[in-house]
Order: sequence, then C-alpha cells, then structure tokens
Amino acid sequence: MRGKTVMFVGDSLGRNQFESLICMILAANPQTQTQMNRAMPLSTFKFLEYGVSISYFRAPFLVDVDVMQGKRIVKLDDIAGNGNAWRMADVLVFNTGHWWGHEGSLRGWDLIQSGGKYYQDMDRLVAMEKGLRTWANWVDSNVDITRTRVFFQSASPDHYNKRVQDALLRPHLGTGPMSLTKSPNEWSAAATATTAKNCYGETEPMKGTTYTSTYADQMGVVNEVIREMHVPTYLMDITMLSELRKDGHPSIYRGDFSPSQRANPQKSADCSHWCLPGLPDTWNELFYTVLFY
Repeated sequence: MRGKTVMFVGDSLGRNQFESLICMILAANPQTQTQMNRAMPLSTFKFLEYGVSISYFRAPFLVDVDVMQGKRIVKLDDIAGNGNAWRMADVLVFNTGHWWGHEGSLRGWDLIQSGGKYYQDMDRLVAMEKGLRTWANWVDSNVDITRTRVFFQSASPDHYNKRVQDALLRPHLGTGPMSLTKSPNEWSAAATATTAKNCYGETEPMKGTTYTSTYADQMGVVNEVIREMHVPTYLMDITMLSELRKDGHPSIYRGDFSPSQRANPQKSADCSHWCLPGLPDTWNELFYTVLFY
C-alpha cells in the first residue's frame, strides 16, 4: 500500500471505521511518523514513512447536498461536487443508510431535488434508490478499475427501542420499510418498557444467528444497484453481525457529553455509533482480508 490512499466516503459510521483503521495501524507501528489534517468534508491521516493516506469524506447521502436561499437541498441526480474529491483514491469504501430515514430535527435536508423538480419529502426507499443509482453511474463512469478498488459497506444498525425512539427522535416516521429502530422484544429478557429505552445498560450481545434484519429493504436496494454496476464493487455486509452487538455503543460515555446528558440516558444515549476499540475493528479485519486475500 506504499504511496496509496484509502478513502472512506459516507456518514459518521464511515468515520467510525476510518478512526478504527487508523488506530489499528498505529497499534502495529506506534512510533511511525504521522500527520493529521482535519477539515470538512475531508479529513486525512498520513503515515509519512510509507506514504499511505487514510481519508474520510463526509457525504451521508453520497449525492450532493447544496444550500440555496438558506435551504438544504439533497440533489438525487447530482454527485459531481462530491465525486471530484474521490477520483484519485486507490481504495474507495462507500456507505450510506441512516440519514435516509431521519425525521424532524435529525433530517438532513429541507428539500429533495429529483428530475428537475423539488419535493418536501418522498418515499425514503425510493429516494435512497435514486441516490444510489446516481452514485453507481458515477463509479461506472469515473473509476479506473486498473487502479482503484471499490467497496460498499452495508448499513450499520442502531439500537433504539422503537416505541421510545419514534416518540423522541423520529416523531413522523411510520412503521413501513424505513422504520429502522428496534422493537422491545429484541432486548434482554429482564428488560421492561421503562428500562429498555435504548442501548444504555446493555452489557451482552444478542444470541444466535437467526436475527431478522430490520434493514432488509435497504439491503434489497443496495444489492440490486450493485448487481447492475459495471465496475466490480465488493459489498461488505456487516449489518447482521452488527445488529447482534447492542452492547457495543458509547451510550452515555461519549467524551463530548455534558453531565446533564449523561444524567438522562433515555434521551441522550448514543446507540448509533460504536465504541473504539470495538465493533468497527471487526469490520476492518474483514475489510483487510478482502483487500489483500
């Protein structure tokens, strides 16, 4: 990998994996010289001795998001702005998922642009498919397969109790295919409606391998889009193995949480991102294996 660049592109779960990979490489050679350039939307960590760069480009929808007259517009047919930053990478790892289902204050847009028209909202699965097809067309048109390898990582699940999370964070999200939170019976046997509001206090993974993914509809879209691409794109399906790890989130122990946030785990616990060291290290072990073997 001397002289090469690995770039993660997507939402903050991509950043989670980016940070994990940096830590794992540093653990193997803690004395090596490094340099960190942190900016928005592109952050890059360089291993100077080897000329290796590990980058993260924030693009939660992959497609472009522009601001016009103070309104954020997700442009489902346009990716040129973001794509210009990806062209020279030797390894590209894309992800998207969480942001297509957000509602209320968590929603990442004011308008959606598609086919020359503007919408206040649309079926989220339809919007995601349109965005992914724009991304796939960009990859097929711009990636040099003699130089660059392309990966797509499936959705990383959160672990919020469905009834409470819908009430607190996603007040308008329905129970259809994009309702991606967990139901109460997916928690520990001792959990009750008042104690199992999210991942707070969870210390054991779920058991077994027959867990049904709540991201099945998203995965269906991802599989179909990738199957129709011309550029070989390796799908790293980490969804189910991650869904079993309800114990692996920062919960109230994020370093940037205030005392008042830590005192209110039912509302504040982070059950979306993952602790490091932790589950993203497993993603990277799988990524490493696919990349080199």
